[in-house]
Amino acid sequence: MEINLLILFLALLADRYFGDPEWLWERVPHPIVLFGKAIEFADKRFNTSSKSDEERRRDGFVVTLGLLIIAAVAGLVIHLALRTIPPFGELIEALIVAVFLAQKSLADHVSRVAVALREEGIVGARRAVSMIVGRDPETLDDAAVSRAAIESLAENTSDGIVAPAFWFALLGLPGLLAYKMLNTADSMIGHLNDRHRDFGRFAAKLDDVANWIPARLTGLLISGAAWIVHGYDAALRSFNVMMRDARLHRSPNAGWPEAAMAGAIEVALAGPRVYGGEVANEPMLNGAGRRDAGADNIEDALDIFGVATAALTGVVLVLFLFGLLL
Repeated sequence: MEINLLILFLALLADRYFGDPEWLWERVPHPIVLFGKAIEFADKRFNTSSKSDEERRRDGFVVTLGLLIIAAVAGLVIHLALRTIPPFGELIEALIVAVFLAQKSLADHVSRVAVALREEGIVGARRAVSMIVGRDPETLDDAAVSRAAIESLAENTSDGIVAPAFWFALLGLPGLLAYKMLNTADSMIGHLNDRHRDFGRFAAKLDDVANWIPARLTGLLISGAAWIVHGYDAALRSFNVMMRDARLHRSPNAGWPEAAMAGAIEVALAGPRVYGGEVANEPMLNGAGRRDAGADNIEDALDIFGVATAALTGVVLVLFLFGLLL
């Protein structure tokens, strides 16, 4: 496991400072795009209207499990191939892992919302936030755009950074690729609409299980980062809001990092929002916090995000060094 931690440490550093090379993904498809195409093909091929609900649930289970096995086997094959060319193999694996992390890209996308609010007003901010959230941007005012950006930052800290890091540390490249395949499947077919309610049920439930520990770890990282950025009172408030309000969220996992961030920056998050023209009435997280959020609050959340992800990198390094001493 020590070698996985060293590779992960290097990958976190590479992703933090360099992020995704756009020049590369303009020429070749990103692995997540390939995962998406495989899921889309399976959805069209096996999720047909002629099947009963029970058949759709069965096929969704088989398809999801099959895709996870394919991703894990691909990860194992790559890992074994790279082990034949040390130490370059480990460095290449670190670069591969970095591709599946999202520190710099997430920070860049959320930062653009704050910049757009300041320089372009609501029109530019809506355009920027539409790149990172699924809700209807035309229904959002300045405060709602800001809250949406902060919520996306908090949730994706778990889904896009902590969870992939966790599964790589635990199971190596097979675990990382299987997790990313699962998370992509959940985002594409794990919906409660007529088409995917049954076919995507297994993917959605398994994704909840896969993110259970990472989401709570992310909340703790955010609370710890609040201590460094704003002091003990902010950290205590973040932790208390997380413990009190996390379960109010419709997701069993997203509420933990979002509630922690809401308490850390004293902003009320979640609440009613509009998806595809339909209003989702949900309770607020940290309802006593301010609701007129703005660019300053986005930047505050980004500061906490930066410290939280740096802390994650530091924890990985400490675990690696501790492993060497055992």
